[in-house]
Amino acid sequence: MSRISLLALSFIALLGSACSQAQSDTAKEYADSPTSEKKKGKKKGKKEDKEIAAGLQSVGELQGGVPESSGLAHGIRPGTFFTHGDAGTTPVLYLINEKGELLGQRELPVPNVDWESLADDGKGTIYVVDAGNNNNSRQDLVIYRVNPDQPDKVSKINFRYADQKAFPPPKEERNFDCEASLWHAGKIYLFTKDRAQRSTSKVYTLSDQPGSQTAQLLTKLPIAGEVTGADLSPDGQHLALVGQQALYLYDGTDLESALKATPKTVSLKGAGQTEGILFLDNSTLLISTEQGALYRYQL
Repeated sequence: MSRISLLALSFIALLGSACSQAQSDTAKEYADSPTSEKKKGKKKGKKEDKEIAAGLQSVGELQGGVPESSGLAHGIRPGTFFTHGDAGTTPVLYLINEKGELLGQRELPVPNVDWESLADDGKGTIYVVDAGNNNNSRQDLVIYRVNPDQPDKVSKINFRYADQKAFPPPKEERNFDCEASLWHAGKIYLFTKDRAQRSTSKVYTLSDQPGSQTAQLLTKLPIAGEVTGADLSPDGQHLALVGQQALYLYDGTDLESALKATPKTVSLKGAGQTEGILFLDNSTLLISTEQGALYRYQL
């Protein structure tokens, strides 16, 4: 073979080796890039598609060691919110923003038997509803009344249900578990989680003043699910209840008429275990899950 032919073959072999190395480097760069299908971002995109289909906008996730979100209330400053854990967690109100970032916390000098809900009067008072009652056997139901700026000063509303006679009642009557509440015009409204038929949420009312009280049955709402959160819009015309991956919207001229309305049911499938709900304005809801996700929903 001539010297020229040997030189040509050597050049071709060298070129092929360089191309193979370049292709390998390119493949590695693609695999490491943010747009690679191997990255978690691709999977997250699929989750976002489900959220959009459910009418939800993902806005944040709990951070800073907040264990879960079992309820929501407005915070000290606009754009801040209080949340908390339920049975088995410390008696702490966590102050967060809409992104889920921890801004502060207030430990209360009271037990957390089963905190399940928060309500606020818009004037700085938070009502911590310790009324989780899975077995319907509790006789120590209480609502703690506190200004978060003075967490060491807590007053109590001890209460019982007017129509509960047995602790626990027969299984078919176990509808005395409360995970949802709201404050309106000097009263606290409690919405039960039906553990018997899963078809009715009973609505009770109490005064927002400290002392021992009997919660009076106001009405019964036919709901095919278990209510875990409640709130009323600032104008009083929209009542929102959240259940396990479902939203129930009641409209009226005021709360009384809204409670008589036929609700619009919105599926929240894919959102997680929805627990907390709060109106940001008359047409925007903030919804939280026990897993720590935060969503906006536009009416």
